[in-house]
Amino acid sequence: MAAVLNGITWGHSRGITPLLAASQRYNELHPDVEIRWKKRTLQEFADFPIEKLTEEYDLLIIDHPWVGCAAATKCVLPLDEYLSKEYLEDQRINSVGYSHQSYNYKNSQWALAIDAATPAASYRKDLFEKNNINLPQTWEDIIDLAKQGKVAVPAIPIDLLMNFYSFCIAHGKEPFQNLDEVIDEETGIQAIETMRELYSLVDKKMFSCNPIAIAELMSTTGDYWYCPFAYCYSNYSRKGYAKYLLHYTDVISFNGNKLRTTIGGTGLAVSIFSKHKEIAIDFTKWIVSGEIQRTLYVQNGGQPGHRSTWADDEANRLTHDFFTNILPIMDNGYVRPRYNGYLHFQDHAGEPIQKCLIENGDPVKALNEMNKIYRQSITHKNLNPA
Repeated sequence: MAAVLNGITWGHSRGITPLLAASQRYNELHPDVEIRWKKRTLQEFADFPIEKLTEEYDLLIIDHPWVGCAAATKCVLPLDEYLSKEYLEDQRINSVGYSHQSYNYKNSQWALAIDAATPAASYRKDLFEKNNINLPQTWEDIIDLAKQGKVAVPAIPIDLLMNFYSFCIAHGKEPFQNLDEVIDEETGIQAIETMRELYSLVDKKMFSCNPIAIAELMSTTGDYWYCPFAYCYSNYSRKGYAKYLLHYTDVISFNGNKLRTTIGGTGLAVSIFSKHKEIAIDFTKWIVSGEIQRTLYVQNGGQPGHRSTWADDEANRLTHDFFTNILPIMDNGYVRPRYNGYLHFQDHAGEPIQKCLIENGDPVKALNEMNKIYRQSITHKNLNPA
């Protein structure tokens, strides 16, 4: 009788299609194993605790800020106890930016980086060439293009929060340096005021758009030419995926320095409740290996977490140099906190920023609300950031 494993992932071609393809091949190599995947929206993931999902699923695609909860609840396997040091060292050496290390917390590896992403610039090369316009290189260039109505940018709360981190760093300070406030008031005000400069110019419908919606908008119409920062999707830079091809490129310079964006991507974790732990671990080791990542995984719409893919000629040919162009941004990326309770902050702290930007409100009021949510997140699980 075949062993049936269930996995849970997110409902976009980047999140589901490579898993289905790889699982089909794994079944062909291991006829007594079947791996089934269910997809959920990103919002459904936010609304239902992952630790509860581990009771139902053997394999889970997770976001690295969740590993603090994993360490506290012990609901997924510490993979360093099941995989060889040689294998894990290969994963570390071939990390895309901090992707692999972001799943290591409290000296345990709670997932392997199966996917890597960060906010990057995307644009319609055909429209820039047709209008004989150069790509923006500075913040001032973006503002000029936004005034012409040609800029699209995601502005739902979670994406505004990720960009808030970037602009705090751009103004000289990293967030989360103490337990009292997310960022000092001066830097926080500067960050929000800089964001307001852009978000006051773009179409108000952006406040209901996530990165996928922006990519769809840009690749199906000619209304928007450029997005300065949104989590990158190599799917849209592949022929045949959308009506119009998107090209991805480096982010602009701000005050003379490249923006540091907030890395995303996903990891593959194994539930401690799985009845087929050895199979789940073997599949995880196989699909996250360099060989599968740069062949089967990327060929089926995946955005691998293994660095060998990002330098691979064929992967870059498929995606119009997506991986080559995005790698420097990944390597310069900012990593979010991972303490148990951070996700409470992430789920709610973008709302005061969005309200402030939509209503042209007081940034101090927004920062005060964010700090309140931050302190709640720390006491939420009775654990301090670490």
